[in-house]
Amino acid sequence: MKTAITEMFGIEHPIIQGGMHFVGFAELASAVSNAGGLGIITGLTQKTPELLAREIARCHDMTDKPFGVNLTFLPAFSAPPYPEYIRAIVEGGIKIVETAGRSPEQYMPALKAADIKVIHKCTSVRHSLKAESIGCDAVSVDGFECGGHPGEDDIPNMILLPRADEELKIPFVASGGMADARSLVAALAMGASGMNMGTRFIATKEAPVHDNVKQALVAASELDTRLIMRAIRNTERVLKNAGVERLLEIEREKGKNLKIEDICDQVAGVYPKVMIDGDMEAGAWSCGMVAGLIHDIPSVKELIDRIMTEADRIIRGRLMGFLDGSEAERPIRAAAS
Repeated sequence: MKTAITEMFGIEHPIIQGGMHFVGFAELASAVSNAGGLGIITGLTQKTPELLAREIARCHDMTDKPFGVNLTFLPAFSAPPYPEYIRAIVEGGIKIVETAGRSPEQYMPALKAADIKVIHKCTSVRHSLKAESIGCDAVSVDGFECGGHPGEDDIPNMILLPRADEELKIPFVASGGMADARSLVAALAMGASGMNMGTRFIATKEAPVHDNVKQALVAASELDTRLIMRAIRNTERVLKNAGVERLLEIEREKGKNLKIEDICDQVAGVYPKVMIDGDMEAGAWSCGMVAGLIHDIPSVKELIDRIMTEADRIIRGRLMGFLDGSEAERPIRAAAS
């Protein structure tokens, strides 16, 4: 399948593995790239630029296919040494960077000087247009269904993607709620040139996280995520657990007076406890509603091959069948997703 995204990034399939804290290591990124998608190393999971350089080198040893690095731009008061991280990316020969969080405008000159393609994660059309205006090559449009930070507009992808298609000149991929062939075909129909999967890639054999995390995703339904930190306009979608329930109780008690310090125990330092130690009750960790579509733990290659094979069947079989009048059977149901 060829789209603007496969051509831009030099990949076989229009599937991107988004950056995920304490998930986006070389093992997963290389597996996605080797399977024909675009793997992403999560830059800030590496505590120093030197460690990021080492992780990039490790990924190069695992794949000769294109892969990228995610850089999430945090508020100024807690900003890591971004110029040094960018230097590690450039010196590591990386040509694709996924940016997220605050606007990457300040760092675009350094990235573009190194001939790096930039895809920025956005939760609204207005932010997508801003990304386009500052020179981003593509946008990852993140609907309200997504795990992590969905923004404050609460617009789901059935509306957000067509709106992005109406407004943007640069290519975009769909993010949030993406899990299988149906997701990909729907995203393409709404104007996207591919899809970005986060939560779904955690439940794969190569994902370097504790098995408890993978099993929790298989067991979860679409009803098992919660929105936290709404009062401080830093909304995050997370999987429910005991730590999240404690956090939500504090939020109910504090109301509009909530401060980040009030819930620090439930959000700070949680990822290593969950992803490495497998403590599923530790606190808040990002998870999309797409958990309801996750029913197995395949290898990355099995997952991507399944998506592409079934996408072909849906497009050539079911959708073309509507045009020629041959689509009479029950719609194609995806295999375990």
